[in-house]
Amino acid sequence: MTGAHGSSPRERLPGGPDPELVERERELAVISRLVRSTAAGDPALVVFEGPVGIGKTSLLNALLDQAHDLRLRVVHTRAGQMGHRLPLSTAHALLAGLSADGSAGLPLSVSFAVLVELHEVVRSAAMAGPLVIAVDDVEEADAASLRFLAHTARRMTGLPVLLALARCSGAHVAALNEVAALPQCQVLRPRPLTGSGIGLLTRRLVGTETDSAFQESCLAATNGNPMMVTRLLTGLREEELPLTAAHFASLDEDDVPAFRPRALRLLHRQPEATVQAARSLAVLGDGAAPETCARLAHLDSTAFVGSVLVLTSLGFVTSNDDGTWSFVHALLRNAVLGDMSEEELTSAHGRAARLLHDSGSSAADVAEHLCRAATVPEPWARAVLREAAREAMLRAAPDRAVELLRPCVPEGSEDACDPALLVELGVAETRVDPRASIRHLTSALERASLPALRSAALGALTEALTRLGQVARAMALLSRYRSDATAAGVGSAQLMEAQMLIAASANRAAYAELLETVTFDLSLSGESVGERALLAARAVSCVTRLDRVAEAVAAARTATARGSSTTDAVPFPCAAGLTFLYADLPHEAERVYRQLLEDSDPLTDESRPSLLALSAEAHHRLGALDVALRATAAALRNVAVSRAAAHQAQPLAVRLHTLLDRGDLAEASRLEAEIPDARDDAWQWNEVLCARGRLHLAKNDPERALAHLEECGRREAQWRRISPAVSPWWYWAGLTRLALGDRRAALALAEEAVGRARAAHLPCALGTGLELWAEAVGDDERPPLLEEAEQVLAGTEAALIRARVRVARGKLLHRLGYNKAAREVLRQGWEEAYAVGSRSLHKAAHRALLATGARPRRPVSRGLPALTHSETQVARLAADGRTNAWIAERLFVTQRTVEVHLTSVYRKLGLSGRRELRDALAASDTGTAAQGT
Repeated sequence: MTGAHGSSPRERLPGGPDPELVERERELAVISRLVRSTAAGDPALVVFEGPVGIGKTSLLNALLDQAHDLRLRVVHTRAGQMGHRLPLSTAHALLAGLSADGSAGLPLSVSFAVLVELHEVVRSAAMAGPLVIAVDDVEEADAASLRFLAHTARRMTGLPVLLALARCSGAHVAALNEVAALPQCQVLRPRPLTGSGIGLLTRRLVGTETDSAFQESCLAATNGNPMMVTRLLTGLREEELPLTAAHFASLDEDDVPAFRPRALRLLHRQPEATVQAARSLAVLGDGAAPETCARLAHLDSTAFVGSVLVLTSLGFVTSNDDGTWSFVHALLRNAVLGDMSEEELTSAHGRAARLLHDSGSSAADVAEHLCRAATVPEPWARAVLREAAREAMLRAAPDRAVELLRPCVPEGSEDACDPALLVELGVAETRVDPRASIRHLTSALERASLPALRSAALGALTEALTRLGQVARAMALLSRYRSDATAAGVGSAQLMEAQMLIAASANRAAYAELLETVTFDLSLSGESVGERALLAARAVSCVTRLDRVAEAVAAARTATARGSSTTDAVPFPCAAGLTFLYADLPHEAERVYRQLLEDSDPLTDESRPSLLALSAEAHHRLGALDVALRATAAALRNVAVSRAAAHQAQPLAVRLHTLLDRGDLAEASRLEAEIPDARDDAWQWNEVLCARGRLHLAKNDPERALAHLEECGRREAQWRRISPAVSPWWYWAGLTRLALGDRRAALALAEEAVGRARAAHLPCALGTGLELWAEAVGDDERPPLLEEAEQVLAGTEAALIRARVRVARGKLLHRLGYNKAAREVLRQGWEEAYAVGSRSLHKAAHRALLATGARPRRPVSRGLPALTHSETQVARLAADGRTNAWIAERLFVTQRTVEVHLTSVYRKLGLSGRRELRDALAASDTGTAAQGT
């Protein structure tokens, strides 16, 4: 396209938003000065330099507009158009309008004489009046025209000529470099948009006002490149998507399909090396080593860095502090990946895997690409995949381990595979795909000869069969193994049976069948790993069914006392701890889980979330509400509540109960709304039903509460979890019945719970049952029931339940007219509720105390009784010689919190340091023991 004086006064070069949209105050001021200087008779030379889309054409158009306004003669063209590659074609497009007859015949070859002649055309035109010569995309001009432009630039002295050239950064053309280096040349590099500029551009393009958060998000995703911003906003407008930061943060490649082709058109306008660099970055991922990216792109380091700088200026990538690069937004990376064919992608991932492996990258990083290479792995690749799968199993990610191992065992090749590989795959599949696990483990057993390998395969196979409910087949395998096993193999058989019992907890039908099939001998010595595992697995099954509870507790104590985390697999001491929980011994359970957590690796131990959940349950039963909340938060870290599975249901239920005990109804309601309905009949969902029922009761919706609670009770009975210490569903169901006016049903629940708790010596369940019984009868019958409940609970560490019973008895005494006794009991309950952090119970006790005429000012502030549960925990750990850092990690708090707790402990106890603290706690423990004898 060519323009000259006399043509349309506002003829512009195509492309780019209006200059006032892109915050060009500095650049526009320079342009205005240059145009005015030329109008006054002085020469000027300006080069606009920058990446595609940064606004070079906008500035060139602004220059043309000002030149037209001052009635300067203008000639301009875009060198990148068709027909501009012939010798002097760009010069012809410019000068045809300046020649005498309007159609100068320019020679095809260039000599100095020709250049002089061409310059004479320019000089003659300039003598007739100020002249503007503008060329966009000048790096695309033919070599002869570039020589002409450089020649003219060097000889502008005394001529009223403004020569304006626009070129892409990174285009190394000798003639243009020479022009840019001239002393009189002004090089303008347009700056990226700022957030406010994006807001202005959004208002002009979309007609919508946006806030600074959206503008900053858009800026981060485009590096402020005006063309990229324009294309992104246009895509958002076409898809009718909301222009908010929150929505922008959630965008993926499918959310703005209209943006992808626009971004790719911009990318493909760049040299092939830039496209290849973008693809290598997209395949390897953000933060990949530049050397590896360059090799994947088949570029040398210099060419790769240059290409990435172009991508950076385009707004595709951004540099990191460590010298690597990352895509500014997933939309762009996914656009680049989507531009590659399936064959190109798989080939690139295969090459990436080899490059990473050769450079010493981790197995997990290499395996990520091997999984996408879609080829049968070579021996080195299989070794990498197996190593990465083992790491995944340590991180409690069996599904990832299966994904890594399955390419190593193509369908139909099982008989030719290494049996050890089949066992690794089968073990990983046990909880992910039990049917495939059975197939692979069975195939491995047919060919495995090593005893250790056969034992591992048999253990996993019996577990998989049990999970699928094929108990008879699993028992047959176990029996055959027992008959074939040597004396040394007896422990393995015991371990397999224990694994079956644990696995059956995931399948109600299998569990019921096992209860009728296996024996529950609790007299084993616990000397071997197999015996301890079997004792723990049998003990928890017995205690939930109220079968020989005292023997089960003794068996669990044997298993924990004679084992350790270095000898026994974590699920079995976990089962022993669960036995203590269900036997109303939460303090013993807490010690078990504390030790297991201390011995586990926070980053790699697959059992840690389960340990945290069980620890939270123990702390909740002890009344340590703050610790329970922190433990559940740690157990649920990085968990999407709306997609929670059975093993995450338990910490969710504990968290709900704890929030309700604290009196935080709003937060409990918010959490409950996110929890999905039970996805299966796993027993862990039962407690979610219980907590939901309790929440609806607190929200004065007893009908809905009762539906959840009775469903929980029904499911518990199906699982044979009949002990009243297993779940408090019956207590909350009783209170719900009372809210509905059905005292008889509430009394029946209380009587059944009390009877079972007395027979099994379950003090917490007994105290709770007596409390419910008292609520279901008249005031005249209540005192002895609540007195007994308080006495029973006095010998336990269930601080919250004890405080609740005391508040209930204090209210009753006040109603019966015993104000002095009521004040004494209520004050105890009031202080205990404060200590455990139950705000709702503390407020209720406070109101009851005021009703008796008491004027409570604050809970006890001196002595051991004044310590909160959290302060007591910190004090005991500090007295044991633990550092503040260790205590903070153990209790999931900051070191500052530990320091605050210790300062409070020292103040309340009148102590000066840890040595005195050790003596004070030792004296307290001695006094407590003496009172108990």
